[in-house]
Amino acid sequence: MRIKLLSRQDVQQTITMSQAIESVKQAFISLSRGEAVLPLRTQVPVKGQEGTTLFMPAYLPLDESLGVKIVSVFPKNIDFNLPTIHSLVILCNAETGEPSAVMDGTYLTALRTGAASGVATDLLSRTEARTAAIIGAGIQGRTQLEAVCCTREIQSAWVYDINHKAAEDFAEEFQTRGTPFPSEIIVAHSPTEAVSDADVICCATTSRVPVFRDDDLKPGTHINGVGSYTPQMQEIPEQTILRSKVVVDSLSAGLEEAGDLIIPLKKNLLNRSHIHGEIGQVASGQIPGRESEAEITLFKSVGVAVQDMSVAEWVLQQAKDLSHGTDFDL
Repeated sequence: MRIKLLSRQDVQQTITMSQAIESVKQAFISLSRGEAVLPLRTQVPVKGQEGTTLFMPAYLPLDESLGVKIVSVFPKNIDFNLPTIHSLVILCNAETGEPSAVMDGTYLTALRTGAASGVATDLLSRTEARTAAIIGAGIQGRTQLEAVCCTREIQSAWVYDINHKAAEDFAEEFQTRGTPFPSEIIVAHSPTEAVSDADVICCATTSRVPVFRDDDLKPGTHINGVGSYTPQMQEIPEQTILRSKVVVDSLSAGLEEAGDLIIPLKKNLLNRSHIHGEIGQVASGQIPGRESEAEITLFKSVGVAVQDMSVAEWVLQQAKDLSHGTDFDL
């Protein structure tokens, strides 16, 4: 049995952010049409480390992508100078069930999460959006900025992190990257400073309390909330949820896992009808996206495995054509 092994570098060299955005867009459309098989992911809490390991299977008949992602999120890893997220993706042949590839899922997770926000930003933000704000200067924040810059002509970006040095490193890294990134990357000293003039806001943290104030938003802002993925986490203020057009990646996953939605639902501040729909429905034209220049739009994503499998299958097929990766017998 021949299996292809793909490293992080292999994944990075095989797919661009723009390609990932298109792949994820099609995966979302398939999901919303009921064409994908997507069991709810299994979470294994590791309480001693305040961590979680998740098992995320999916099958997309359209592109015959079948597999599972194993991802661990351990916030305390910062104490060991290690990334918060580690991940592995395993693909199977959709015709025979045989394992076909094993690849780094850590970068792929950041890539597909950024790509999801790229899809949402393209569909929900104002076309003239020029200023971005990134809350959370980790690897997720990096791909958030990349995706937003791939879909809008961003001229300046603010970055805020509770670790000020991380925000400074983020700004220094991107200031010289060139197109599509703006040369003006500004380190914010507070969330208010970061978001008050932003057209697009990306929240990529593991916070259990809102990371900005609702009063600081200007009319017409689009928000991507991608960090919180458990019922206890909350990045977005409840007031913002209540006055926004809320679009989710998966309605069932969002109602099961997204603290940003679950917390105000449990307080009876809103009901399920407040959720406008899924991003795949917007992408396919089934429901409208932004309907006015002044409305606040919010894309709430907990991350779903169709994103991973779609991007991973794209990577595998391109890797075969480009002779990337290592083939081995199991």
